[in-house]
Amino acid sequence: MAGKVTLVGAGPGDAGLLTRKGEKVLQTAEVVVYDRLVGRDILALIPKSAEKVDVGKQPQQHPVPQWRINELLLAYAKAGKDVVRLKGGDPFLFGRGGEELAGLAREGIPFEVVPGVTSALAAPAYGGIPVTHREFASSVHIITGHAKAGAPLNIEFHALVEAGGTCVFLMGVSALGEICRGLLEAGKPGTTPAALVERGTLPVQRKVVATLETLEQAAREQSIQSPAVIIVGEVAALAEEFDWFSKQPLFGERIVVTRPKNRAGRLSEQLRNLGGDVLEYPCIRTVPRERNEEITQALATLSQYEWCAFTSPAGVEAFFQMLWKSRMDSRAVSGLRFAAIGPATAKALEGWRIRADYVPEIYDTEHLALGLANLASGAVLLPRAAMGSPMLTEILTEKGIPFTDLPVYDTEYRCGETALLLDWLKAGKTLVTFTSSSTVRGFVRSLPQGIGLENVQGVSIGKQTAAECQKHGISTVIAQQATIDSLIQSVLEQKTN
Repeated sequence: MAGKVTLVGAGPGDAGLLTRKGEKVLQTAEVVVYDRLVGRDILALIPKSAEKVDVGKQPQQHPVPQWRINELLLAYAKAGKDVVRLKGGDPFLFGRGGEELAGLAREGIPFEVVPGVTSALAAPAYGGIPVTHREFASSVHIITGHAKAGAPLNIEFHALVEAGGTCVFLMGVSALGEICRGLLEAGKPGTTPAALVERGTLPVQRKVVATLETLEQAAREQSIQSPAVIIVGEVAALAEEFDWFSKQPLFGERIVVTRPKNRAGRLSEQLRNLGGDVLEYPCIRTVPRERNEEITQALATLSQYEWCAFTSPAGVEAFFQMLWKSRMDSRAVSGLRFAAIGPATAKALEGWRIRADYVPEIYDTEHLALGLANLASGAVLLPRAAMGSPMLTEILTEKGIPFTDLPVYDTEYRCGETALLLDWLKAGKTLVTFTSSSTVRGFVRSLPQGIGLENVQGVSIGKQTAAECQKHGISTVIAQQATIDSLIQSVLEQKTN
């Protein structure tokens, strides 16, 4: 039985502009055939189980020609695969989507098209340029600035000038001079406002605003590269007044998030919403332990404990999942009081319909231990990582509080996209957020030998994490509170641009 091919427009790069339908289709794909201009955050949404096929084209370089892409889609579909053809922008706007569907239609292969946000509209919007405006332009014309190798541009410049309105040229960087001269020769005034938006909608976006007669020189001086969108028309004069994207507080700031992938979402999203260029670089992974004799004994004797204290959301999840798998539920812990190291851990407890009885005012191991020492008159159960901080048990021992240190999960060190991280570190100061001592160790272990840390500006969630940074020679600041919001505030205060 034949599979299906879905053409999905990935938009101009910002993952937030991928449509909800596009994301849903992508996450169920068995094969994803993708282009060069698809943003890395969108590629990260591809399920690990899917086969990924890179057919990216560079300007004037097509390592996988179009006919071969058409054949690949057909072959995978005939093999019964659910295929997503992931294309930058919109598949039907200079995306050759029609060519790809033609072969599928001839062979009777089912297909679907999920439109995408086109860079022809998104890049100007992120550059502060409305392509239409009642006082300046009542029409917009989208033109390809790309021609077959060796062939002149096939653009009716006189018709464009006569029609008026805003002209938006895609794929036209290499032909910028020819485009500007063509419009000038057709009668467009040289003083007409014009602009270029390079890598529009991404945190590395750059913008050049000039006039039609000076745009080519201005672009050359700024070394503008593809992909970039060319906008010619009176609306380009609004680029500075309506600029919003580059005015975000973290615009252009390189920020690394080292949290486990399943815990990075909120931090990464908030940093991106502030304009940061965020690299999710998970340095650790938490792996719940299988039930063993030690865990079985602890679960069988829960009534002997007065307190159950958690030092992380991962510990909460691992403990209660273990309880559930043992055919036990909240009734088994009804006699316990619960402590959480901070708001995130307390929220994880609420997910199991349990309110924390104690959260220290300062969210760290030391103050959790001191609080328990003052509150507990009986034994304390500590379900936590196998390599948990010794400070907790040292303080409880010193205060004479009986406890059971119960490892319910292990921390594995991992590394993410090392090549991009190394490029960032070579380019200059890079902010790296650390939410635990283990993320620091994982980060350092992930780097090749000989790589210096002088360009790493650490932002740590607490004193213990900062101490681990200092062990490795990483310059760091400590968030005022051990919360994600406070960590983000520290990032804002430490930005390098």
